Amino acid sequence: MFNIVLFNPQIPPNTGNIGRLCVNAGAKLHIVKPIGFDISEKAVKRAGLDYWDKLDLKVWESIEEFLQNNDTSKMHFATTKTKKPYFQAKFNPGDFIVFGSETKGIDENILNKNKDRCITIPMTKEGRSLNLAVSTGIILYEAIRQNFDKFDIYQ
Repeated sequence: MFNIVLFNPQIPPNTGNIGRLCVNAGAKLHIVKPIGFDISEKAVKRAGLDYWDKLDLKVWESIEEFLQNNDTSKMHFATTKTKKPYFQAKFNPGDFIVFGSETKGIDENILNKNKDRCITIPMTKEGRSLNLAVSTGIILYEAIRQNFDKFDIYQ
């Protein structure tokens, strides 16, 4: 399936909703510390409802640890700092879709090292970003759409 990665998440309901999304989509959730809240906090569990215990979750101690232990060529970095729309990316089973914190996004050093794998969700000039859980859903389900015939879990 796919891997959703949250670097330094800050808002518990976003992480809870993304956890619920991952369970329903069959995706693994990777949370990379530091985390702006306690992941056992009621707000996360409430947003994830009864899904949190079904979540395939891996918590990493740092961004460096995560990047050193995973293949960056299989990563797509979601950012507002690129022009490439997410629907022009080719997603393959096992890929990682990486999101930065709600307040800071992904560190520019990481983005600069991976420019060819940066993707964005097109938006009008009226807004500067979308909610993290909404963004995750948009891109994850595009990855599923591209690979739908490869999975039997949705039928």
